Amino acid sequence: MKPAIEQILKEHNLSLTNGRKIILDLFLHADQALANAEIEKECKGTIDRMSIYRTLQSFLKKNIIHVIPTADDTIKYALSKVHLNKENNSLSHVHFICSKCNKILCLDAANMPQIKLPDGFKMRDCQILMKGICTDCK
Repeated sequence: MKPAIEQILKEHNLSLTNGRKIILDLFLHADQALANAEIEKECKGTIDRMSIYRTLQSFLKKNIIHVIPTADDTIKYALSKVHLNKENNSLSHVHFICSKCNKILCLDAANMPQIKLPDGFKMRDCQILMKGICTDCK
């Protein structure tokens, strides 16, 4: 069960603005990562470009969403599952990019490999990018 939009914003000490509610609702209902242009298109007429930018930055800072860099140097955003799954509070996970439709998915169920870092290094998060064909394109 997905938590309520208001609950997520309150848990992250963010005010309940209309823009934040709309953008968070987009992420909660998205089946893939969203580009800034897609978010702007969905919010056209209700939220201005600067408010969208500030909202995304707030969500990133609070780990509500995370950035997924793509092969063409664009950035996509996806909902972080940290607040949805309290048992797995890691931001580290696998991303899958479909080579045909360019859909980007977070594969939260995929196991992350254990990587031994040199002495003195401390991992903050790790993202693995897999490429292939999604079930819709196969």
